Amino acid sequence: MEWYEVGLGLLGLLVLLIALGLPIPFALAAASLPFLWQIQTFNTSLVSAQLKLWGVWINYILLAVPLFVFLGELISRSNIGASLYEFMHRGVRIRGSAAYGSIGACAGFGAVCGSSMVGSLTIGGVALPEMLRLGYGKRLASGVLAAGGTLSVLLPPSLILLFYGIVTDQSIGKLFMAGVIPGLILALLFVLVVVLWGWLLPHDVPERDRGPRMRLVQMVLSLGPVLLIGAVITVAIYGGIATPTEAAAVAALVTVVLAVGVGGLRWKGFAEALMSTMRTMGYLGLLLSAGVLFGFVLNYYRVPQQFTALFLTFDLAPWMVLGMVILFYIVLGMFLEPVSMTFITLPVIVPLVAAAGFDLIWFGIIYTITMEIAVLTPPVGLNLYVIQGISRGQVSVGDVIIGSLPFIGALVVLVGLMILWPEAALWLPQRVK
Repeated sequence: MEWYEVGLGLLGLLVLLIALGLPIPFALAAASLPFLWQIQTFNTSLVSAQLKLWGVWINYILLAVPLFVFLGELISRSNIGASLYEFMHRGVRIRGSAAYGSIGACAGFGAVCGSSMVGSLTIGGVALPEMLRLGYGKRLASGVLAAGGTLSVLLPPSLILLFYGIVTDQSIGKLFMAGVIPGLILALLFVLVVVLWGWLLPHDVPERDRGPRMRLVQMVLSLGPVLLIGAVITVAIYGGIATPTEAAAVAALVTVVLAVGVGGLRWKGFAEALMSTMRTMGYLGLLLSAGVLFGFVLNYYRVPQQFTALFLTFDLAPWMVLGMVILFYIVLGMFLEPVSMTFITLPVIVPLVAAAGFDLIWFGIIYTITMEIAVLTPPVGLNLYVIQGISRGQVSVGDVIIGSLPFIGALVVLVGLMILWPEAALWLPQRVK
C-alpha cells in the first residue's frame, strides 16, 4: 500500500470509530490493526500488540506519570491545596486578592502537580464558593479558575511535557526547565487580565477582604508543604541529583507524609487517592499503548517522513509552517483532549516542524500552550466542565466560557511572545547543565 493510502485510511477509520462512540484508546488500536495485518499475520500482530502494551507499562521513564498523578490526588484530598489558596487570598490584602490568590495558588499547585484538570478541581473547589460569597462576578470567578488550572500544564512537572518528551525523544529535564519562564510570564498575564477586568467592570471585583489576618503559624503551615514538595522536585531534577522518575517517587513519599501530618489526610482519603490514580492510569496506560501501536504502523509505512517530504515541496516559509501547525492544534483542541492529541498527531507533526528548522524543545512549549488553549475551548474544554460542575448550579457553562475568553487571549499573547522571543523558553535549559 502507498503511504498516503495508509495515512488517509488510518485517519478516516480513526475518525469513524471515535464518531461511533468508541473510546479513543480502543479507536486508536482498532484503526491500526487492519494495516498491521497487511505486514504481519493475525497471530503475529496479536503478539506485537501485546509487546507494545507490555513495553509501555515497564518503561522506566513512564513510572513518573502515575507518581505525579498520585501526588496530585493526595494534595486534592488533603487540606494542602485549600490552605495554599487561603494563604494567597488572606495573606495578600488588596482589592481582588481572591482572584490574584487563585492564580497564585494554581501556579503553586502547578509546581507540584502536572495535571490541569486536577489543578482546577483542587483550587477551584475551595476558591469558587469563596469568590462567589465575597461578591466576585460569576464570569470572572469561573474564568480565572478554569484558566488558572492551565498553569499546571506549563509549570514543571507537566504531564503534557512529559508525554511530549516521550513521543519526540527529547530530554524531559530540559522540557521542564523550558516551561519555567513561560509559566511565570503566563501567571503575570493572567494577573494583568484580572487588573483590566477590575478596571473595565469594577462591580465584578469587590473591595479588599477585611477579615482577620492569618497568624504566622498558619502562614507557615499553609505555604510550607507546597514549597517543600516543589523544592524536592526542583532540586532533585535541576540539580542533577535524580531523574524525573526518581524525583517523582521521592516527592510522592514526601507528599504522603505531609498530607497525613499537616493536611489532615485520613485512610479513606488515601485509599480514594490510590483508586483514582489507578483509574486514571488504566485509561492513560491503554492510550499510551494504543498510541505506540498507532505510531508503529505510521512509521512502518513511513507516513510522517513522506508527509514531511511532500509538504516541503511546497517551499513554504518556516513561519508559515509553524502558523499552520498552531492553527491546526487550536482547531483540533476544540474536539480532542490534550493527551489523545499528543499520541495521535505528534508522530506526524514533529518531523515536519524539525524539517522546518525549529528547535524541538522550544516547539514543546508552543505545543503545550496550544494544549492549554484546548482545555478552555468548547465543546470539549475539560476545565470548563470541571468548574461548572463544582459550582453546583451557581455558574452556567456559558458563564465559564465567556469568563475564559480573556484568559485564552492571554495564552494567544504568550504564543506570540514565545515566537518573537524564543530565548524565554531556551535560556534556562541552555544555562543549566
